[in-house]
Amino acid sequence: MPDTMPSHAHTVIIGGGSIGMNTAYHLTKLGHTDVVVLEQGQLTSGTTWHAAGLIVAGLLKSEAECEMYTHGRDLYANLEQETGVPTGFRDVGYLQIANNDERVHEMRRIAPFMRRFGINCHEISPKEAQDMFPIGDLSDVKGAFYIPEDGRANPVDITMSLSKGARMGGARVFEGVRVSEILAKNGTATGVHTQDGHVITAENVVICGGMWSRQLGASAGINLPLQAAEHYYLITETIPDLPRDLPVLEDPSNYTYYREEVGGLMLGLFEPGAAAWKLDGIPDDFQFGEIEPDWDRVGPDLEKAYSRVPAAMNYGVKKLFCGPESFTPDLAPLVGPTPELRNCWVACGMNSLGILNGAGTGMVLANWIVDELPPIDVTGINVNRFTRCEATPAFRRDRTPELLGKLFGQHYHNESPKTARNVKQSVLYDRLKAAGAYFTEGNGWEQPDWFAPSPEQARIERLSWHRQNWFDWHAEEHRAAREDVVIMDMTTMSCFLVQGRDACALLSRLSCNEVDVEPGRVVYTAWTNERGGFEADLTVTRLASDKFMVVVGENSHGHTEMRMRRHIGAEECVTVTDVTAGRTQINVHGPKARDLMQRVSGADLSDSGFPFMKARNIDVGYADVLAYRVTFIGELGWELHVPATQAVQTYDLLMQAGRDLGVRNAGMQTLNSLRLEKAYRDFGLDVDNTDNPIEAGLGFAVKLDKPGGFIGRDALAAIKARGIPKTRMVQFLINDPDPLLYGNELIYLGDEQVGYIQIGGYGHTLGGAVGIGFVTLDRPLSGDIVAKGAWQIDIAGERFAATASLKPLYDPDMKKIKC
Repeated sequence: MPDTMPSHAHTVIIGGGSIGMNTAYHLTKLGHTDVVVLEQGQLTSGTTWHAAGLIVAGLLKSEAECEMYTHGRDLYANLEQETGVPTGFRDVGYLQIANNDERVHEMRRIAPFMRRFGINCHEISPKEAQDMFPIGDLSDVKGAFYIPEDGRANPVDITMSLSKGARMGGARVFEGVRVSEILAKNGTATGVHTQDGHVITAENVVICGGMWSRQLGASAGINLPLQAAEHYYLITETIPDLPRDLPVLEDPSNYTYYREEVGGLMLGLFEPGAAAWKLDGIPDDFQFGEIEPDWDRVGPDLEKAYSRVPAAMNYGVKKLFCGPESFTPDLAPLVGPTPELRNCWVACGMNSLGILNGAGTGMVLANWIVDELPPIDVTGINVNRFTRCEATPAFRRDRTPELLGKLFGQHYHNESPKTARNVKQSVLYDRLKAAGAYFTEGNGWEQPDWFAPSPEQARIERLSWHRQNWFDWHAEEHRAAREDVVIMDMTTMSCFLVQGRDACALLSRLSCNEVDVEPGRVVYTAWTNERGGFEADLTVTRLASDKFMVVVGENSHGHTEMRMRRHIGAEECVTVTDVTAGRTQINVHGPKARDLMQRVSGADLSDSGFPFMKARNIDVGYADVLAYRVTFIGELGWELHVPATQAVQTYDLLMQAGRDLGVRNAGMQTLNSLRLEKAYRDFGLDVDNTDNPIEAGLGFAVKLDKPGGFIGRDALAAIKARGIPKTRMVQFLINDPDPLLYGNELIYLGDEQVGYIQIGGYGHTLGGAVGIGFVTLDRPLSGDIVAKGAWQIDIAGERFAATASLKPLYDPDMKKIKC
């Protein structure tokens, strides 16, 4: 034990790899100097030491990913000037190739988006690519994209340079110190206990333990779903005349990257069918360790890798390296404050991209710790997005083999995981499957994406960025919702019963809208942070004076629950109960929804008897159902919260009673297309913690003058006081009926690039692709500019004229809802 080991530090970081040292470095840059880093072995001895050191962008599909990446690339390129310790960064360039039209189309869709955020990704010809990478056989390449500023660095050098920078800023780093326990009291982390008996108390404990993080977190009751997997690269013997500045080449068709390595060639595998490693836990003493390569398993993958560089087969193999890397179920990192312990933070699960994304992750986490708010959109990386289901040994065993290939291979907009499925099912699953449902996966749930005419036809014939085989069936569902009536199983929605003397006070503090209303009122509201940024958008329904139901999308389950629990005052009496699993949500929507409901219920369902945004218990057959008259698709309808024990009977009754009304099942594709025609917002998909309700067009649900105010009130009031915003969310309809929108397509006003589409779908009623996105001008974005502007949307490098609107293009006066 070093004599200088302190007994207290403001922040203790567990782990001295890329992520731990990046976090320490960025904390000191923010003036947060009382930082201690504890590394159980030596710095970099976990997985950092054997990383390939690629500093390449890939295809980045979010603003946050671009910001994190460019921060890291720029830091590594310039860190030596500050610390005097080189990082080994060389901008040798980054080359992505495609040998099929779908991959070319994908790259053409994403490249303009990346250029918007400072990543110089541009298309080059196959011949240019061949000239840049002469050792390769690129004869089958149909398209290529190149980023000249990208390259490679030395992971150990980077970490040592960061360590020097962190020490210069006041941080203290101790090697050979293993943390055996995270100390906690009353649900708050208070410090750490080391294996040799030393205690360090702290205001913040940060888990940056790489592949050890899951088991360390579990010992403190923290859920960190990540799993180590075998990860391979091969290095050839020296190849004469191989350029030292050979660009990094990525070939998704072979799941391989290629770069020069001390005169030889490195072939790095991200093979499908990978192998999980040490499901029961990572040995504490696995320092600078290697795994015995499984030549038999990876042999076929190596053959494919060599097929891109057949000339390399003329040279021997210097090393086939196998080392572990940790992967998460959705291939995004685990970052942020843990729901289980206050003052405990985490950054781990980097999916073999710990060098690439280390600086960005460290920057985000450091700012989050210091400011108590993240500087970028974190909805996709927030550690609270997972449940404990995804951390079980069985789930990790089954999901991990798919992850490496899924990370590196070709991607499609609607591709779902194939492994570790059926984790969570609605009780209607069998009924829906028999009705022809094709299921996708979302947050562990099996969700009906669309319905085929028969179960045998419920398959995707070929993944594509263009129309797929289910497109016309989805169109029929969409039309049924607009013309007849549809049934949607929305059991995936998360439901929380909030009760107690101070339930109203809690929810009023959190909610921008007024929720202190009479029982039976459904209130749509945003929850915001102190900067006015979204933390959720949801409904709060008052069931009694001290009883509320909060309903939110499945992607916000953990975040919503955490936010409620974290804001209960010390003297307040409130209970929060997750009741999601005990009920089934069946939505009945469409112009004939009332006709159908009146056939199965004796309740008064007239507009005057059951007005819009009201909730009450009604009979539906034998069931006593909590019914909400709300909509997320822009049609007359009800959400029925049915006891799970009566859901199948209720579903059967509705389908039988609506047969002559044209009742149809409808899936998530139809939900998306309907809601986009109505321009409804969805937190985590098209608005996030960096957006605010005023600019998002939800000012009608913000009550700045409500008694007691709410979190974020002052920030939103200041935004409101500035008048017409320069940034506003706008709905777009492509005038040409052929193109498709998915998200990330750039928005042009004349020749000026002014924003991008957040999410898109096909508006079968409006007759074209529809999407919503934020537009930013250097002047107030008035309704007149929106209505008269010459708008265009860039789709894969081609611009298409579009109609823009601040009001919903479908039923702007809400006549269909309030009837």
